Amino acid sequence: MQLFTGLTLNARDPVYLQLVRYVHLQICRGILQDGDALPSRRELAVQLGINPNTVQKAYKALEEEGLMRTDGNSGSVARVTPQARDRLLAELKSEAAQGFIESAQALGLTFQQAVALITQQWPEE
Repeated sequence: MQLFTGLTLNARDPVYLQLVRYVHLQICRGILQDGDALPSRRELAVQLGINPNTVQKAYKALEEEGLMRTDGNSGSVARVTPQARDRLLAELKSEAAQGFIESAQALGLTFQQAVALITQQWPEE
């Protein structure tokens, strides 16, 4: 699985946090599931052109969240329970809504104008 092929890093946010957030998104989208293998720290560092210590920091954060497990030399695997997925999805939805609200308010939009904008811009399904 090429889990990180769609990741584009930005210069604005810490790289390890971008890795963690990307894993969160892949879990929410159902791409990364319980028991799936993650690339080794060195493999991922080479693939993304970043320092292995940065990957280590991201993996440590994911382990602390209970979203991955590393068993010695056998590699790292995802630990995704339905509860963890639901929690991540709720957090990401809230962040997205809050970001939009802050941007809309900074532009001086009213609630009604913001809803109209979303309605106008939402792609047809």
